Amino acid sequence: MLKLSKKGYYRYRGRLYDVKRLYERLAASKIHKKSNYLYSCVVQAEYQGQSFPIRLVFVSKCGSKSKYLVLATTRYQLQPQENIQLYKRRWQIETFFKAAKQYLALDKSQIQSYDRQCGCFAVTALVYDLLAWQERQETDDKTLGDLFYLMNDYLPNLAFEQALVYLNVK
Repeated sequence: MLKLSKKGYYRYRGRLYDVKRLYERLAASKIHKKSNYLYSCVVQAEYQGQSFPIRLVFVSKCGSKSKYLVLATTRYQLQPQENIQLYKRRWQIETFFKAAKQYLALDKSQIQSYDRQCGCFAVTALVYDLLAWQERQETDDKTLGDLFYLMNDYLPNLAFEQALVYLNVK
């Protein structure tokens, strides 16, 4: 997703535009808005002296007709719908990492061994999956953080293997 700033410029039909001006240019043209997205175009971007094509897809922001998000991809040959689907999948990954850092203390780990880091990440993902499953099963308004803290209150300090057995039994 691109930020709506004036720092990045993209070449569209021979002229340089920032994202906001490009949206205004597309809106002023006779291009009709699509049902699932507003506009889509292929532009040239430059980075470290290299020029390459990217596809920009302008999507209306939920709940607001005047605001929009801009999705960018170097896979410009894909259709805008495919780009939107890829971004939806990517967004689920982003929400996992946010929850894992915010509620499950993934970023607080001081483990330096690669194998132990992989293990810590696997346990964090397992806890996230269990909490997400529990949240879907419940009909109350507990958040993911509430469930995590409640789960911690009920579990004594156990070794990992004992904790898995304890979770399985209950």
